[in-house]
Amino acid sequence: MGSKRSMLLNGLGDLLASSAPGAGRFVDLFAGSGAVAIHVATKYEMPVLASDLQQFSVVLAGAVLERKKALPWEECWNDWHQRAERIYMRYRPARLQKVTRQAVMDFRTWSEGQDALHLTKAYGGHYFSPVQATWIDALRRTLPAKPPARTVALAALLHVASKCAASPGHTAQPLQPARSANPYIFEAWSRDVPTLTRMLLQSLSKIFAKREGTAKVADANEAADEIRPSDLVFVDPPYSGVQYSRFYHVLESIARGTAGEVSGSGRNPEPRMRPQSDYSLKRGAKGALSELLGKIAANGARAILTFPAHACSNGLSGDIVRELAREHFQVIEKLVDSKFSTLGGSKVEVGNGRAARHAAQELILCLTPK
Repeated sequence: MGSKRSMLLNGLGDLLASSAPGAGRFVDLFAGSGAVAIHVATKYEMPVLASDLQQFSVVLAGAVLERKKALPWEECWNDWHQRAERIYMRYRPARLQKVTRQAVMDFRTWSEGQDALHLTKAYGGHYFSPVQATWIDALRRTLPAKPPARTVALAALLHVASKCAASPGHTAQPLQPARSANPYIFEAWSRDVPTLTRMLLQSLSKIFAKREGTAKVADANEAADEIRPSDLVFVDPPYSGVQYSRFYHVLESIARGTAGEVSGSGRNPEPRMRPQSDYSLKRGAKGALSELLGKIAANGARAILTFPAHACSNGLSGDIVRELAREHFQVIEKLVDSKFSTLGGSKVEVGNGRAARHAAQELILCLTPK
């Protein structure tokens, strides 16, 4: 989910360390995986506001930002697991023995007949084995009742789903049974959901913010209206000409608890379930970014902006982004090596095609209002 974890070790972390002192709040307008917001919240004495169009992103960030102490995870897990296991045992789905085309077809037939298991019906036999999908349904249905335990538990489940999905780097398309792909499907479907969820819950429970913050679903340009002069704003806008909701719809469905009606080989939800952004439209990306930067500058806040240095499929490029920034800010720039997801930019065939991620360079722009 993005390249920001590696960038934190490759220039961005140092820039945040020099820029954060004196800021009243850190605002991440395109939170994504939550990596940057969580980094700042756990290292610096300032509240963090993270926003994103997608609910799964807000859950991942909120699991850390909205707590100032560790979560007693063992009691939480024991109660949660017992409730989920009772649901799982009602169904007893067939376990994975060997990945063949017929076995996958049988898994899909069984899963699509489970009307009471919304996520299994949508994704079983596609992204997850029936065993995995049933566990995900059971754990999602029996989450702890109240935050922060509920948010941390859901974030753990989202991380586990991302690790278990039989797909090439994101969830736009599941791997299809074929001689070259079957070993990868078997590896993904062999991962044990309850064990991984317990591990992720334990790990996440120990990570918390120095100052309590907020995570919310919001359009970046609307959230920018609430920026204060003392804020340090992080801007990491989309670079793909395809809506990001296509690539993360499985995680979004788990965050919401249902996929609704799905269709196609990617098991995509209907359009009303997929958030849309002007930043992923060639006709809208440049205007949206110009408006956003204008709002941040008008509110008197400093900002850090990251974007690929090359031309991107949404019509933006490093050169365009740099020039838009210079209209509103004094700009200091740095170029760093990074890796980017192809995000559907090429047809990836496991074992015989381009990697799902490729090396590139990224601009980091430090912006000060004129």
